[in-house]
Amino acid sequence: MRSFLGLTAATGLLLSTAACVTNPETGNQRLSRAAIGGVLGAAGGYLLGDIVGGRHDRTERILGAGIGAVAGAGIGHYMDRQEAQLRRQTAGTGVEVERQGDQLVLNMPGDVTFAYDSAAISPQFQSTLNQVAGTLRDYPSTSIDILGHTDTRGTDFYNQGLSERRAGAVADYLARQGVQSVRMATHGYGESQPKCAETSDAGYACNRRVEIRIVPVEQS
Repeated sequence: MRSFLGLTAATGLLLSTAACVTNPETGNQRLSRAAIGGVLGAAGGYLLGDIVGGRHDRTERILGAGIGAVAGAGIGHYMDRQEAQLRRQTAGTGVEVERQGDQLVLNMPGDVTFAYDSAAISPQFQSTLNQVAGTLRDYPSTSIDILGHTDTRGTDFYNQGLSERRAGAVADYLARQGVQSVRMATHGYGESQPKCAETSDAGYACNRRVEIRIVPVEQS
């Protein structure tokens, strides 16, 4: 509730200070479309930040579920051990493990994880995902963001839906393997966040991916 009230107040402030357009005939003022878009974009970013990355309400829910947090001094070592285990499990599978500070990102190429134009996890990839789920169970003091992406082939609307379905499919699969749902959040980005230039088939394939971002839950 505090987050919602804060968003309402912030949105009101942004609207009150946003650029206005004056009608030359009536003298009346109205918000410009650009100003409204900027305000809504800021509001959307606020909401997304509350869901993705293990912050605010989701952290409280994780702790409320009896999952412990990691003390600040021990976070690096906790994530080091998890990274090493994930690298061993995904070696040779096409999955990339990237370290970003104290966060880990698993980049799972779409052509490895899913059949073309499908949100059903490929049977040959399930053993890898089972091992990833095992590590996530072994290191429970993390939040898990599952992010779907597509290339630019197809319509924006279709790609957005496909990215959401694929992210949801991975989250559902992990939950069936015993990863606590309270730790997970999903989001589909459609074609809005390309990773590679689409000048070749390899570039298109690079952008068809699901990312798992693993963020430590830090002890306050």
